[in-house]
Amino acid sequence: MAVADHVPHLKKVPLFHDIPEAQLRRITNGIKERRYEPGAAIVSAGEAGHGFYLIVEGRAAVQRNERTIRTLGPGDYFGELALVRETPRSATVVAKEPTTCLALTRWDFKGILDANPAIAIRLLETVASRIQDDEGIH
Repeated sequence: MAVADHVPHLKKVPLFHDIPEAQLRRITNGIKERRYEPGAAIVSAGEAGHGFYLIVEGRAAVQRNERTIRTLGPGDYFGELALVRETPRSATVVAKEPTTCLALTRWDFKGILDANPAIAIRLLETVASRIQDDEGIH
């Protein structure tokens, strides 16, 4: 998939909604496309989180204590907390079928935040919302 092909996928992510296309193209320079076979762990609970993943094809299960807590598909993303802080992953994400993800490391994301402070606010809102959902706090 060419770099320009990643821009439409990024536009669907709330963090990147209002980013001009020229800046999205710069962001795509830091993105790596990764493919996973069914049963492969995309990330594992307890390992250091280094980045954010956006599913462009396939399905994946978010698991805690070997229990599926959420199923993700095209357009869904995870790992946003790892964009700002290297903390252990709180869950394992396993491909349920052939799955393609776009991966962005926090090192590449740092430059994006410097150029677009509004993304930092959206990221904070997203992380807070996910924490509330996970803990059942409303």
